[in-house]
Amino acid sequence: MPLSDYGALDALGLADLVRRREVSAAELLDAAIASAAQVNDRLNAIVRPLHDEARRAIAAGLPDGPFAGVPFLLKDLDADCAGTPMSSGSRFLVGYRSTHDATIVARCRRAGLVIFGKTNTPEFGLTPYTEPALFGPTRNPWDPTRTPGGSSGGAAAAVAAGIVPMAHASDGGGSIRIPASCCGLFGLKPSRGRTPVGPDSSQVWNGMAIGHAVTRTVRDSAALLDATAGPESTARDFAPPPARPFLDEVGVPPGRLRVAFTKRPHLGLAAPHADCVAAAEDAARLVSSLGHDVEERDLDFDPEALARDFFLVVCVALATRVAQATDASGRKPRRPELQTSTRITAEIGRQRSAMQLAAAHERLDAVARGVARFFERFDVLLSPTLGQAPPAIGALHPRGLEAFAHEVLLALRLGVLLRLPGVVDSSVRRVFSFIPFTPLANVTGAPSMTVPLFWNAAGLPIGTMFTARLGEEATLLRLGAQLEAARPWAHRRPPIHADAALPPSLPIQRGLSARAPTEAAPYEIAGETPQRPASRA
Repeated sequence: MPLSDYGALDALGLADLVRRREVSAAELLDAAIASAAQVNDRLNAIVRPLHDEARRAIAAGLPDGPFAGVPFLLKDLDADCAGTPMSSGSRFLVGYRSTHDATIVARCRRAGLVIFGKTNTPEFGLTPYTEPALFGPTRNPWDPTRTPGGSSGGAAAAVAAGIVPMAHASDGGGSIRIPASCCGLFGLKPSRGRTPVGPDSSQVWNGMAIGHAVTRTVRDSAALLDATAGPESTARDFAPPPARPFLDEVGVPPGRLRVAFTKRPHLGLAAPHADCVAAAEDAARLVSSLGHDVEERDLDFDPEALARDFFLVVCVALATRVAQATDASGRKPRRPELQTSTRITAEIGRQRSAMQLAAAHERLDAVARGVARFFERFDVLLSPTLGQAPPAIGALHPRGLEAFAHEVLLALRLGVLLRLPGVVDSSVRRVFSFIPFTPLANVTGAPSMTVPLFWNAAGLPIGTMFTARLGEEATLLRLGAQLEAARPWAHRRPPIHADAALPPSLPIQRGLSARAPTEAAPYEIAGETPQRPASRA
């Protein structure tokens, strides 16, 4: 089928063509592979092609699920796919091969999805940008000099560029919503316990992380949630059961919602960029025009304390993850096998005591209780998704003397100095100034979505975030569909897109790039992205 036809439909639309036998699953797979061939060498979104596995799945016969025959991509993290490598973005795990499917992967297969590749992710999903040393950086289709966000950056770049209409993603501090915002997509983080994390885990990141997807349309997100949601006997957390299928909520009037609007960062004190504030203010006006009650109201907690406690929990979780990988491999990682940011974060985690961790959890639980009381008065919290527009590749890394100091601390085994105030503060603050809003929903377990309603003067998408009370995905899907109808976005195309005409300076390179696992991807970007006035979707 022509790439323009393939790229014009969402996942449910493609599945309908297969169901009516207007196109076959094999033809859709060929279209997806051809789309990847058009753009992946310039984006580095897909790092592990699984074409033969996909063709074998089609030949064996696909389940008659809601997405039967639709091509799909898995994030190369927390998504075991039997018989395939899963590196988690780390050189240390290059040799790891999954022996079974994760529960969420098995449910995706049961829905009829055809898995044909894995997408790039930062090492162990740690950072909100996707620049692992293992595979090299993933680039944003709206401007390849900028990040698509993280940690599901490869997934978001692939969807935005038209390789697939939706892709698996996961969110432990914003990792669905951050890249969805950077790439002009819809991104829903479900309630804690809504989708499975087994069979090998009962919680991921102490319950803060959960899997779902980035999508072009609201209805795809809802339908995929129907296919993957549900209790798992080994889980620690269980989300309240929905009143009816999530797809049935799409198009249902949301009623008159009580919406609190805030521009105050949840983590740290850095004020969000004017573009992010403008996007949220524009969304607040749109929501008000749709008949909802919008009131500017900030949450009542200390954002600096929340940032410290969230970072402590992440450090301990990462240290545990590295220790588990070490035990599984039977050896310690060599210095080049872990990136500096990973080694420092894990070292901080190892130095924290059980009492420090327990105290941090108590304080985070207190914040969650306060947020729950806040939602007794409001149905939805509206805020910017991010604190900045998508940064340039490398902009969030430690630089100069700061990076040198980190390397010296590790090389001389002076990890004790990491306990001193200020040693890593600038790096942490730089990252949290980019993501000052998203982690709160991971702490509370609430569902949260980013919606692409605004593009800035540079032509970059700027998302707006909507968060509801625990278990209320239905409220978000109703509101998301209402916003999608009022200001559609799925038709918008970035400069790098599979069905776009390519300039002579960027010729098509036939065949999907499959670089060696230890080789960082080289890039040469010709030309500059043209500047455009700020616009709404």
